[in-house]
Amino acid sequence: MEKMTMSDGAEIGVYHAHPGGERRGGLVLVQEIFGVTDHIRDVADEYAADGYEVFAPALFDREHPGFEADYSGDGLARGVELARQLHPFDLSLADVQTCVDALAARGPVFVVGYCYGGSIAWFAATRMTNVAAASGYYGSLIPGAAGEVPRVPVILHFGRYDSGIPMEGVEKVIAADHPTATVYLYDAGHGFNSDRRKDYHEPSADLARERTLELFEANAR
Repeated sequence: MEKMTMSDGAEIGVYHAHPGGERRGGLVLVQEIFGVTDHIRDVADEYAADGYEVFAPALFDREHPGFEADYSGDGLARGVELARQLHPFDLSLADVQTCVDALAARGPVFVVGYCYGGSIAWFAATRMTNVAAASGYYGSLIPGAAGEVPRVPVILHFGRYDSGIPMEGVEKVIAADHPTATVYLYDAGHGFNSDRRKDYHEPSADLARERTLELFEANAR
């Protein structure tokens, strides 16, 4: 973890994973509501092994420094409280933009996010600058923002059996038919990418990651 100064002057922790071998680009990896957990750090390391310089900002550091939680009980409740009540969502967007900008001088920058971060990945594609492409996993805020137009290529991953994101909402995103957006559906539930969760679905996780890497490679300018 390193400290990085954000646009409001606050210092937050950022997990920095250095690329293995030839550098392919920069990547901002956006956390779930549970913080920059060992799972998020592992995923960052995996992308670094594929050649990406990864920043994973600890978005809730202002309210709860070093927050890491498990997927149930008090940890889940605290994560929901931070994400929905205590931490302004727009501040997360600003922090991700700061991380993108910090990487932009060294080549193309991509964004990938999971759950809470999946929504941010969508907004990275529709609102942010210096982003080459984005990949968002099961972001619950995306259906409500389906009318926003992506400025860059973006792929979205949803589980058919996600109890928190009704299929009607996903169908709304599909119906928007943005030429720069592709929606993929998987026979899985929410959080299927995390091998720490009960809904982990390895075939879906592997396929989504493969598609994400292909997107990044196709948009490395």
